[in-house]
Amino acid sequence: MKNIAIYPGTFDPITYGHIDVIKKAINIFDKLIVAVSEGGDKNHLFSTEERIKLIKKSLHNDMRISHNKIQVIKFSTLTTTLCKKYKSKIILRGLRAVSDFEYEFQLAGMNRKLNEKIETLFLMSDVDNQVISSRLVKEIATLKGNLKKFITKSVIREIKKKV
Repeated sequence: MKNIAIYPGTFDPITYGHIDVIKKAINIFDKLIVAVSEGGDKNHLFSTEERIKLIKKSLHNDMRISHNKIQVIKFSTLTTTLCKKYKSKIILRGLRAVSDFEYEFQLAGMNRKLNEKIETLFLMSDVDNQVISSRLVKEIATLKGNLKKFITKSVIREIKKKV
């Protein structure tokens, strides 16, 4: 049986921090499903379809990461429902700083109450990528700042079209 992990998020846009977590995860798991959330109360810069395309371009074209172990999907259900659908017992979450932990801890606890067979695992991105957030990337883009240290070339091209 394959060891499958689900990495849910909005990825609006995908950053080097996300990519760092993905690279680590494909060294641990047989398959990684990057699950792009359609819902939530966030005001997205990119549509779900655009985010999926950007993730694929960033991973496979810009970073040259193989397609073999990664599947990118959209979802609008509970993450635990997604785990059941893909026969995964692992929800993968990235941590940047201590400030992320309280929210992530609460979310992991709620997911555990929804399905006690599912574990949440946390991976930290490398120190260089821990300060990166999609929200701050969008703010830097709006203010015409240099984005090269935060996002891939494909994302830079598309974010410049939007702001």
